[in-house]
Amino acid sequence: MTHQEFNVELINKRSILFAFALKLTKDYQDAQDLFQDGTMRAFHYCSHFVMGTNFRAWMATIIRNTFINNFRENKRRGLVKISFERSLLYTESKSTLANQGEVNIRIQEIYGMLDEVDDKYSVPFLMHHQGYQYKEIGQALNLPIGTVKSRLYTARQVLQKKVNARN
Repeated sequence: MTHQEFNVELINKRSILFAFALKLTKDYQDAQDLFQDGTMRAFHYCSHFVMGTNFRAWMATIIRNTFINNFRENKRRGLVKISFERSLLYTESKSTLANQGEVNIRIQEIYGMLDEVDDKYSVPFLMHHQGYQYKEIGQALNLPIGTVKSRLYTARQVLQKKVNARN
């Protein structure tokens, strides 16, 4: 495919491809950037496009892969994009103290429910809650890791039923 043929195809499919980029990013400015990056990559590799195949699908794949690569890179770098309003909520909430009374009451209720659960389930659950890893719990209780995971799952299910019954 020549550069001129590429331009003609891109002009014909621009609105559909930009809508796809907008669907991925959910932000107009980010969609413009993604569309431009995808177009630049496609233009660079337009000689790899096989005539007679679906140009729109080829471009959509390039745009999607560009989006995924950018997402992974931002995730690796730890870049988090939040809105201005949300950032205000974060800064405002740091100056206030939360009332822990309700939280403490709920935790006491859960510990009370946990006392009603058989020790073979509650002990691994409490150890896991305190930060022990599966392997450490297994070594302390002389259990295989699979049994530890099973007992934790059962303890969660029993507690969930008890919490739902109280509400």
